[in-house]
Amino acid sequence: MPFIDVKIIEGVFNDTQKQDLIAELAAAVVRVGGEGMRPMTRCAIQEIRSGLWGVAGKPLTTEQARPRQNA
Repeated sequence: MPFIDVKIIEGVFNDTQKQDLIAELAAAVVRVGGEGMRPMTRCAIQEIRSGLWGVAGKPLTTEQARPRQNA
């Protein structure tokens, strides 16, 4: 059933934010597919090391990504 794979740069989100993200993604699946989907919904967050995420051909670091969170 639904498997949500999230990739983020390490250190951009704290543990609480990652837990909130997991809960919100599961809630989105439930809104679309109904409550019966909740126990079957899986979510994995993978953190990519700072500088190994590329945007427009250039590496993006944790320090560069953090200010964009609330933009």
